[in-house]
Amino acid sequence: MIIAKRYDRFISYVGYAKSSVKRLNVHNKSKGAKFTKGNHWKLIYKKKYLTKSLAMKEEYKLKKNYKLRKSLVKKYIIKNENCNFTTL
Repeated sequence: MIIAKRYDRFISYVGYAKSSVKRLNVHNKSKGAKFTKGNHWKLIYKKKYLTKSLAMKEEYKLKKNYKLRKSLVKKYIIKNENCNFTTL
């Protein structure tokens, strides 16, 4: 899961990738998903799975579970209170 700050609030994005570092770079270069264009993203949560199908099932669950996503964002913000987010 990645987050960015947009208009004084945090937004999150969930997606599947073989390489989270490469995928994050694509998003930050505005070449990823349409939703992610124009923002500076930070990786806050990742998890490895044994199979792609299992990873995709869990990705779907996390995309739909807004309460869990919000709690992960809050934990990250509290843990990193001095983090600087910039918008492009």
